Amino acid sequence: MPDDIRNLPYDLEAGDEIPSNTSANRSFAEIAEARLGRRGMLMGGLGAAITGFIGAAGTRPAAAQIAAPATAAPRGPVIGFRPVPVSPNDTVVVPEGYSVQVLIPHGTPLNGQPAARKLPEMSAAEQDQAIGAHHDGMHFFPIEGREPDQGSSTDGLIAINHEYIEPRFLHARAAGQSIGNGRMPLVDNQRDAEEVRKEIFAHGVSIVRVAKQANGQWAVVADPRNRRIHGATPMEIAGPARGHALVRTKYSPDGTRTRGTLNNCAHGVTPWNTYLTAEENWAGYFRNLDQRDGRPALPREHARYGVPTSQARYNWDQVPGGADEFARFNASSTGADATQDYRNEPNAFGWIVEIDPFNPTSAPVKRTALGRFAHEGVVFGPAREGRPVVAYSGDDSTFEYIYKFVSARPFNRASANGSLLDDGILYVAKFNADGTGEWLPLRHGTGPLTAANGFADQGEVLVNTRLAADAVGATKMDRPEWGAVDPRDGQVYFTLTNNTRRAAAQVDAANPRAQNNFGQIIRWREANDDHAATRFTWDLFLIAGPEGDSRIAGNAPVTADNMLACPDGLWFDADGRMWIQTDIGEAQQLRGPLAPFGNNAMFAANPVTGEIRRFLTGPNGQEVTGVITTPDKRTMFVNLQHPGATTPAADWAAGRVNSRFPNGDGVPLSATLVITKNDGGIIGT
Repeated sequence: MPDDIRNLPYDLEAGDEIPSNTSANRSFAEIAEARLGRRGMLMGGLGAAITGFIGAAGTRPAAAQIAAPATAAPRGPVIGFRPVPVSPNDTVVVPEGYSVQVLIPHGTPLNGQPAARKLPEMSAAEQDQAIGAHHDGMHFFPIEGREPDQGSSTDGLIAINHEYIEPRFLHARAAGQSIGNGRMPLVDNQRDAEEVRKEIFAHGVSIVRVAKQANGQWAVVADPRNRRIHGATPMEIAGPARGHALVRTKYSPDGTRTRGTLNNCAHGVTPWNTYLTAEENWAGYFRNLDQRDGRPALPREHARYGVPTSQARYNWDQVPGGADEFARFNASSTGADATQDYRNEPNAFGWIVEIDPFNPTSAPVKRTALGRFAHEGVVFGPAREGRPVVAYSGDDSTFEYIYKFVSARPFNRASANGSLLDDGILYVAKFNADGTGEWLPLRHGTGPLTAANGFADQGEVLVNTRLAADAVGATKMDRPEWGAVDPRDGQVYFTLTNNTRRAAAQVDAANPRAQNNFGQIIRWREANDDHAATRFTWDLFLIAGPEGDSRIAGNAPVTADNMLACPDGLWFDADGRMWIQTDIGEAQQLRGPLAPFGNNAMFAANPVTGEIRRFLTGPNGQEVTGVITTPDKRTMFVNLQHPGATTPAADWAAGRVNSRFPNGDGVPLSATLVITKNDGGIIGT
C-alpha cells in the first residue's frame, strides 16, 4: 500500500484507491434517511424500517410508478441443492452431489504443457506466456465463435482477468522475508528490472482454449488464439478521448495509443461476441512528485482519482537506468511538455478495454466513451434489433457512482462491432428518496459541463468522468461493484459491497447503513422497461448481514444457510438464478463483526421469492469472484482469487502460510474451479 495512505483515519485494502470524492453531492444514506426518517435508518430497527423500500420482486413504491411492471414468473427459478454451511477452513466446499476440479492456476503455460518451474522460480518471459495472477471476471466463449452464450459446451476459449499480484508469492527472493501482502521491499531504493517485468506480465487478461477430455476432466488446449494481454501490451485509444491533449505522452505524442491494461477486475461480454475488461484500482500504480510551494501539485485528472504523491503501489518506476518501460509509471512533469514525459500516462487508464478473443493479431481497444473511473465491470441490457446498445458500470470506490452508456447508433446484429461503444451518451445515476431515479447526462455543453466550468470538450468530460458526475449531482454510493440484468424481466441489479466510512448523518434510502460493514444489493427497473430511458424506479433486493440484522426482498428468512456479507460478484444464469459472490476484505476476514460469515462464499438466489442458499465456500484468505457456465448449464467455472493473502508478514517469514490451495504445497495460487453435478444435471437445480 502506498506510504501516503498507510496512516489515513480509515481502512483500505491493499490497492484500494485513495477516497477522493469531496463533492457535496447527497449520499445514498442521506436519501434513505429522507425516505424513512432518521430513526428508521439506525440499525436497531432495520427490519421494520425497510419494509417501505425493500420490496417484493416486481413491485415498486406507489410514488415511484412509471409504467406497469412486466409480469414476472410467479415462482422464479428452481434452487434445488442443499446449502453448505459457513466454513473457516482451507478448502473448497460445494453441495452434496457436486464435484470440483481445479483448472488453470496462476503460472499454467498457455501451450498446454506442464510448467518447467514453480511460480516463484519462473522468469518474466515464462510469465509472459502463462496464466496471470489473481483471477477475477471471466467468460467462456464457445469455440464456434458466433454467439457469446451459444455453441459448444465442451470446447471454448476462456477469457479471464488478472486483477493484481501478491509479490511475495511471485518471487523466490521473498522467501523468508517479513513481507505482507503489499509490495516487494526496495534494495538501495531500487527495484529489479526482471522482477518488475514479471509483475507487469502477471496482470491483465489471459485468453486460453480449454476442452473437456475423454475422462471428463478439463484441460488447456494448445491453440494459436491462446495469448496474454498485460501491462505492457500495445493498445489503441478510441472514442471521444482519442487524440486528446490529456492522453498524449512520449510513447504516443498524438494520443492514439498506450501500453497495457492494469487492475483488471470484472468484465463484460458484448452482443457481438467480444470481451470487455474493466480497469479498476489503477491509480496507485503511478506516482506524481510535482510540487508547488512545498506541497503536492496534482492536476485534477490525478487528484480526483487518488494518484499517490510519494510511493506507488509496486514502485515500478524505480528500476535504475530510466528505461521507458518503467519510467512511464512516474507521472511527474519532467519534460518540456506532455509529449516529452509521462504526466498523462494515468489518463490512459481507468477505461473499458475491448478484446477480440478469436483474433490473436487484433489490438485491444480502450473505449473512452464509457468513461474513466475505477470500473468494476460492465453489463449490457438486452440487445434488441434497431434499438441502442445500453451498458452499465459501477465505480468501485468509496462514495462513487453508477453509470450507464447509451449508444448513438442502433444495434444491428449483422454489422455490430465495437464502434457502437465510441459514440453515445454516458449517464450517471441519481437516486431519489421516493423510490424514483434519473439518469443525468455527462455531455459537454449540458448543464454545468461547459468550458466556463473547466470542461473544454467531450474528451475532457470523459477523462474527468468523476468530476463531471460530481458537477451534475449524482448520488454517492457504498462502493458499486458488479452489475447483472435479470433475463426474465430486465431489472438491473448492482452490489454495493460496504462502506465503513459512512457516518450516521450520511445515510440515505439506497445506502441505509452507517458504518456499513455488510453491504447491500440495489435493483431498478427502467421506465417503460426501456433500458435507454432516463428515469427508473428502485428498491433494495438485499440488505446483507447476520441473522436479525439483515433483510431480503419478498420477506424471505435470513438464516445460517444464507446470511452473507460484502456482496461483490453478481451474475444471472439463463434460467434466472442470480449468483452472488462475496468479498470480505482481507483485514476483516474471520474477525470482528465479519467473523460469523467465515471464508468468502458464493450463493444462488431466486430474485422473485428472495430465497438464497449458500452454494460454495472457499479456502483461507481468498475472494470468490467470476462465474459463468457452459451454454448447456452443466459445467460452471468459478474463480478463487488470492488464497493465503491473509497470512501475516511474520508467519510468511517463518514459512507458515495459512493456505496451501490448490496443490497442498508451495505458494497458494489463484485458480479457476470447474464445478459439475455428479448426475450430469444443470448447475443449481
